[in-house]
Amino acid sequence: MAEDLLHKQFPAYVAKKGEDYMNAKQLAHFRKILEALKSELAGDIERTVHTMQDEATVFADPNDRASQESDIALELRNRDRERKLIKKIDESLQRIESGEYGYCEGCGVEIGLKRLEARPTATLCIDCKEIEERREKQIAK
Repeated sequence: MAEDLLHKQFPAYVAKKGEDYMNAKQLAHFRKILEALKSELAGDIERTVHTMQDEATVFADPNDRASQESDIALELRNRDRERKLIKKIDESLQRIESGEYGYCEGCGVEIGLKRLEARPTATLCIDCKEIEERREKQIAK
């Protein structure tokens, strides 16, 4: 996935002792990561559109047609996930501009550099995220 590629391109940010959380250097680091991820995803979506247009073949055999439709459906689901991720990336970039990036939407504490390196679009600290996941599990039962 595009995120794996990014972790090779951008080494993890190592904060210096006494460095302020979400200072200009840290924000610039995460802005670069988010913009690169967005660019990669947009390229994937564009390639998919062109590939689907190029491979738009009508098969006479029902099995071949069904296989092609299944492949297309899977590809479209993946692109829809990527479209949603692009929306989260845009929201994260807006949070950087407004000075809210890196702080939990639930409780306001620092999300943490390691968590943001793993998931640059994170909006909740690990504790709030765990609570949210437990609630989702309870509702699903």
